[in-house]
Amino acid sequence: MLAVSAAKLAGYVCKKLGRQGVTWAGKIALTICPDILERLSSQVRKGIFATCGTNGKTTTNNMLCAALEAEGQKVVCNHTGSNMLNGVVAAFVLAAKWNGKLDADYACIEADEASTRHIFPRIKPDYMLLTNLFRDQLDRYGEIDITMNILEEMMRKVPDMKIIVNGDDALSAYLAIDSGNEYITYGISRPAVRSAASEIREGRFCKCCGERLKYNFYHYSQLGDYYCPKCGFARPDLKYDAQDVKVGDQLEFQVENKHIVANYKGFYNVYNILAAYAGARTAGFQADHFQDMLNNFNPENGRMEQFRIKGTGIILNLAKNPAGFNQNISAVMQDTSPKDIIIVINDNAQDGTDISWLWDVDFDLLSDESIKSITVSGIRCQDMRLRLKYVDISSILEGDVEKAIRDRTNDGVGNLYVLVNYTALFSTRNILKRLEGEKS
Repeated sequence: MLAVSAAKLAGYVCKKLGRQGVTWAGKIALTICPDILERLSSQVRKGIFATCGTNGKTTTNNMLCAALEAEGQKVVCNHTGSNMLNGVVAAFVLAAKWNGKLDADYACIEADEASTRHIFPRIKPDYMLLTNLFRDQLDRYGEIDITMNILEEMMRKVPDMKIIVNGDDALSAYLAIDSGNEYITYGISRPAVRSAASEIREGRFCKCCGERLKYNFYHYSQLGDYYCPKCGFARPDLKYDAQDVKVGDQLEFQVENKHIVANYKGFYNVYNILAAYAGARTAGFQADHFQDMLNNFNPENGRMEQFRIKGTGIILNLAKNPAGFNQNISAVMQDTSPKDIIIVINDNAQDGTDISWLWDVDFDLLSDESIKSITVSGIRCQDMRLRLKYVDISSILEGDVEKAIRDRTNDGVGNLYVLVNYTALFSTRNILKRLEGEKS
């Protein structure tokens, strides 16, 4: 009771001070009661989902939470995307009552891959939803094999955990198959988009025998229909298969004779939606209210979040590694109308101080006449400007993010995309919300 009360008070104070405060609430709770996560998670009545993967965790996890709530379930969720131990603890303590009791049917917990060693043994998830595995923050995670080793270790430590896996990703599928855990697959069995030949592709070699994988087609990066010509490892049969995929101003596809429509851009969001659908179905629901959930779902937290300032429509999105940034660029280019772009790059510890990944992003795709201006901002704005210069794209240098946004809302074309990496997300979102609330 003391730990829950102290955490709630810390969260309240931080919110009043305009700070996110979630991790502080978790840290305080753990200090007072070291086994609080075990105590609270054991009170979840029906099941705990842990969402892992390089890209799409927050959107997928929040969407799954909304899908379960649409089925009348009470759900604990770390909506803010605070996905390390303190953030996960905070999700439970802030959802608990003052007496330390938790009223929840399910928990949907986004978990940082490296932090699963601290989270999984405590909460023992019933389901693990694995979105994809890409190279990300090399100075923090190291090469992708390190992340895979951590996840494999956690899968084996929770042998009763069902794995809901993106079958189109050879790395994720290999982990699920090799773990020995029961697994359920989702994916897109037929070509839906044209993948750029220059894209960086992880996991080119078969994890079973080392032979170079062959593909019948790519969706993007290494996602697609793969097979090993030597040992026979191949994309598994897909239980939840998105068919007749249409990408434009909105996304459409069919799954299990359901017609799914979502008012989002970006092909990658088909995977996020499909993963959430697979999660709800694996939990035993018919997902009859899934479309209703999508109609009302607000991504928030800077994932394709929309703002309107002085008549300018603004979309804020997170772009923190080559695969994610390339998909962001594809989503921006689906909009053929005139637009301005602001790119904010930081190199704080949570971002990874090594920003060499910028050279693996296909920024040359931004040399399109529909893009009227590109402004670079953030701590490493000079590096971003240099990167664009190497593909002959001129940019405006403005280190102050708020001034960059004000300039484009005052003098832009009325259509603005703001692409930010991790630590720039919360501060940029706060700026946009504040400017949106100002009177013209």
